[in-house]
Amino acid sequence: MTSLTASQRVIRIGAGLVALLAAACSPETTMTADNTAATTTSALIDRARGIEAPMAEQRPVEIEQLGFTRIDEYQWIKDENWQQVMREPEVLDADIRALLDAENAYIDTVMEPTAGLQERIFQEIRGRIKEDDSSVPERDGDFEYFSRYREGGQYPIYSRRPVDPVTGEANGDEEILIDGDAEAADFDYLDFGEVEHSPDHRYLAYAVDIRGSEYYEVRIKDIATGAIISTLTDESTGDFVWANDSETLYWIWRDDNGRSVRVYRQPRTGGASELVYEEPDAGFFLSIGLSDGENYVVINAGGHTSNEIRLIDANDPAAEPMLIAPREENVEYYLTEAPDRFYFRTNLDGAVDFKIMSAPLDNPGRENWVDAIPSRPGVLVLDLIGFRDWQVRMERENALPRIVVREYATGAEHQIDFAEEAYSLGVSAGYEYAVDLIRFSYESPSTPEETYDYNMRTRTRVLRKRQEVPSGHDPADYVVRRIMAPASDGAQIPVTILHHADTPIDGSAPLMLYGYGSYGITIPAGFRVTPLSLVDRGMVYAVAHIRGGMAGGYQWYLDGKLENKENTFSDFVAAGEALASQGYTSRGNIVAYGGSAGGLLVGAAINLQPDLFAGAIAAVPFVDVINTMSDAELPLTPPEWPEWGNPIESAEDYQTMIAYSPYDQVREMAYPHVLATGGLTDPRVTYWEPTKWVARLRDRRTDDGLTLLRMNMGAGHGGASGRFDSLRETAMNWAFALMTVGLADAEVEAIAAEPAAAAE
Repeated sequence: MTSLTASQRVIRIGAGLVALLAAACSPETTMTADNTAATTTSALIDRARGIEAPMAEQRPVEIEQLGFTRIDEYQWIKDENWQQVMREPEVLDADIRALLDAENAYIDTVMEPTAGLQERIFQEIRGRIKEDDSSVPERDGDFEYFSRYREGGQYPIYSRRPVDPVTGEANGDEEILIDGDAEAADFDYLDFGEVEHSPDHRYLAYAVDIRGSEYYEVRIKDIATGAIISTLTDESTGDFVWANDSETLYWIWRDDNGRSVRVYRQPRTGGASELVYEEPDAGFFLSIGLSDGENYVVINAGGHTSNEIRLIDANDPAAEPMLIAPREENVEYYLTEAPDRFYFRTNLDGAVDFKIMSAPLDNPGRENWVDAIPSRPGVLVLDLIGFRDWQVRMERENALPRIVVREYATGAEHQIDFAEEAYSLGVSAGYEYAVDLIRFSYESPSTPEETYDYNMRTRTRVLRKRQEVPSGHDPADYVVRRIMAPASDGAQIPVTILHHADTPIDGSAPLMLYGYGSYGITIPAGFRVTPLSLVDRGMVYAVAHIRGGMAGGYQWYLDGKLENKENTFSDFVAAGEALASQGYTSRGNIVAYGGSAGGLLVGAAINLQPDLFAGAIAAVPFVDVINTMSDAELPLTPPEWPEWGNPIESAEDYQTMIAYSPYDQVREMAYPHVLATGGLTDPRVTYWEPTKWVARLRDRRTDDGLTLLRMNMGAGHGGASGRFDSLRETAMNWAFALMTVGLADAEVEAIAAEPAAAAE
């Protein structure tokens, strides 16, 4: 089951208001002869400059490492008892809490004049979200399962209905399995992990996190009575699976350092747990799932560059795990079940963009693997889904995804085609195996998501749902473009662009540039309701598909990690320069935006080319790279050495990383306006990273630009958990962005005048 997004009414900002805002803000930014931005003044920015910012106390610590020395004046902001803080935020050191409270009070004061603008943006975004939205039901035997939201609700409702066994049509009333709003009533934060019914449909297991620390409680509910019959643990990762007996669950334990290191087997009644597997390597994390035919529990132990899989017979809960193939450096493999064979998506034998191999079900060791579909350079195999008669694979070529369907009996393949210049696809296997239907989703930056059922035998598709935008949305009002930005080494960086049809492409428009560029994650060219509030105000919104992701294949990822990491940052800068040179914006009129590793990107980019940007928004940013990757106790450090390098053991890695680490590279120079955000209980990017970065930026920058920090004292990596609460965080970010490019003043003034006008 998946969560949804919701909504209300939108205030459409058309060409007339865009022009009005541009005219009113013309003193803010003027164009020079070389088409670069010459920023002058803004009333909001000028006011903010007059507000005294907190200055964190400096307590210098000298750190010696591998013959290198660095000084960290803000190391004290990391609480010595940080593990306990993740679980009990109230034990945070008093000095640290005082600093965070001061930072939050400061940003509240700075942003106070934009409260009306933030509320307007919030209502716009909320207005684009169908508040009582629901997912397309997924059939499983005699029931169909789905999730939905109630009008005004913040959290999902998980439900089911009975279906006709012949037609598959719903023929009964909804049965609510979990009411997310009721579950969250007593908590400031709530997040669901796995939510899964038992194979016999009698019980529901679900995982909940009430702190944002990503330690989940696993509860078992009797569906007939609604009673919670057991709580298995409050130390899980949120991942679990049912065995086919409906009496046994497998779940993953998270240790005190936040790592997934053990798989336990436990009765649904909450009896004694039994250790099934323990991962000895701190660089490997565990995940768990079911094979496509639901005959095997699949345990995956994976690092960034290698993994190994163990199988447990899902029909024999007492069975011991069976290793498929031992881990091997720089070799990955992922399993798909077919009626007579296992298929493996793997990069074995130097298949950089992956290939498909197979082996018999009863003898799946690596010695029996044979090639099924060869590797094709530049064609990245993203995923493989198995059905009884069919195999579906997701591929990406030239930064665009595609779906390929293969029939086992004949080996014949066909592709599902799409027409737009840039788009995003998703594929869902569903619960049932012996079917001819797959479900896929399609969207583009201007086209809301469409969900289809596709018959693989007849090659026909049926539209099951089109994302509704209650406030109204016409794709014809928007323009989607894909350009290629030349990198410094000649690589061509894909950039997806969205702008309003009325926005002039003459260099005068401000632009938000979004990027990520790590872990092989590719940002899809999908539909998002949040950027429309910028685009409708005359901003251009662009996504740079930089190296470190896999937009250009697996090699694209390899060219943006470890010793090649600086390609990620220079690609982002190159994208900004190309957008300016082609008239989508101008230098000095760009807001950089990224989160987590994308926050690292933002921090590195403004160190690299500060005058390219008017502002920078770094959400939960990974900016203290050397210190974090030198602390082996942190949850993600050992598993991520293959991604970034190991500065504890390698002097070369140390030098590579410190050369781009945003915190370490803060210099005495002018910076764009900066907004950073964090979450106190975030186990991925700890709260002290953005806090330290902001403190050093504020101390060292030579200009009078803004350096702001918003710390969520009741959330983790994902920010606020409620769907509307999180939108308020976005509204604040957007208000800040508009301030930095001179598009906020006129609207803030107009909003302030509205009560007076109404009174007259």
